[in-house]
Amino acid sequence: MKILLINTPRSPHNNILKYASDEAKRFIHKKLIGPPLSLLTLAAAVPEHETIVWDTKGEYDLDPNAPELKVMVENLMNEHNPDVVGTTVITSEFYFGLEILKTAKACNPNVLTIIGGVHATLCINDFGHSFIDVVCQGQAAHLFKAVVAAKASMLPLESVPGIYINSVQGLHKTKGCVSPWNAAADNYLIPDRNLLNRWRDTYKVGDAPYPSTYMFTSLGCPYKCTFCSIWKEFEGAYLQRDLESIISELKNTDYTIVRFSDANTIVNVDFIDKLFDRIEQEQIKKMYIMDIRSDTAVKYPKLIAKLAKNGLKVVICGFESFREEELQKYNKSASASLIAQAIDVFHSNGIMLRGNYVIPHDYSLTDFKAMADYAGSHKVSYAGYTILTPMPGTVYYEEMKSKIIDFDLSKYNFFNSVLPTKLPLEDFYKEVSNLWLIKKGNDVI
Repeated sequence: MKILLINTPRSPHNNILKYASDEAKRFIHKKLIGPPLSLLTLAAAVPEHETIVWDTKGEYDLDPNAPELKVMVENLMNEHNPDVVGTTVITSEFYFGLEILKTAKACNPNVLTIIGGVHATLCINDFGHSFIDVVCQGQAAHLFKAVVAAKASMLPLESVPGIYINSVQGLHKTKGCVSPWNAAADNYLIPDRNLLNRWRDTYKVGDAPYPSTYMFTSLGCPYKCTFCSIWKEFEGAYLQRDLESIISELKNTDYTIVRFSDANTIVNVDFIDKLFDRIEQEQIKKMYIMDIRSDTAVKYPKLIAKLAKNGLKVVICGFESFREEELQKYNKSASASLIAQAIDVFHSNGIMLRGNYVIPHDYSLTDFKAMADYAGSHKVSYAGYTILTPMPGTVYYEEMKSKIIDFDLSKYNFFNSVLPTKLPLEDFYKEVSNLWLIKKGNDVI
């Protein structure tokens, strides 16, 4: 059988960028960088079949004048005539996922359409569309493999336990016991990054000379921030990969820059310590990008030094707020008092630090000035300021859903306010965009 996996385009909505000054526009995110690791994992689950992975993000980066999504999918359907078409979606790209499968079904009513991803895991009721055959939740490579096998054997979808299917009775979950699946350990699947060679040069971050690839050392997160969907997606579980599996993958990938896609790369301190001992022993020469909490850096400065010695070049650190009461409200479990110390730890080791803050919808001019004053006295190499957004499926969404005024899911990407602002909306965006100018230097990462 032939399988076509299509990565969705990015959401086009970015009001922080829209209302920014020309000076600030240079620093504000314009695109997410990185290959679709989830689709590569699905491809690795079905090696017995011919699988084509198509990255629309990379395609539009290669050619901004490439055909619109509907035409692009029609062209792919005509060229490959797949038996199965699949995609995964985050909330802001949900509508694109629907368009991909709707177009595929219009081209060939007999094609099997499958969708998964974070939004499918947390918001299953959004997927009751006739052009969607199957919805898989969570780390679902085993479910995908079972669905493809059923299709190949001409068995009914009802024979596959643990999936959602659309039928004349509506969207419902199939019965039966699903086999245990640990996507980080015994069931880890090594992705074939050669499937993305067409777009390799588009996976460059800022002014980096080399493209980067995603790789994870863990899945899930033990922390429970109210605005975050990761721990909700994994139901609070934290899954650690096998150390030698990571070493093997690092040795066998020809990407020079590796962006660890963990929610927090350093949770199990002993594990990361041993991992970088092995990286040093194997003389693996790569550059690493990680997400590391400020309290972790302060508590384990020697570990940060070891990581820097062996290739850690960039750290993304979620400061979130400079106010303790806001951090407590977010259930951040880290103190703003540690931010200055964390900055010193990273900078003293030559690590380019990106510190991220989230801006609540009800900030006043006084709040923005206080934020600017704080950020200006705690400068990092590169700072990011996004809008605190009630993402569907999160605790924060449940707290704020009665106040939401914009239900266009394509705007749920942290660059648009979907809640009423205290300032006039345009002024709010301008204030947020002005914050992006506050940094240590002129770095763009």
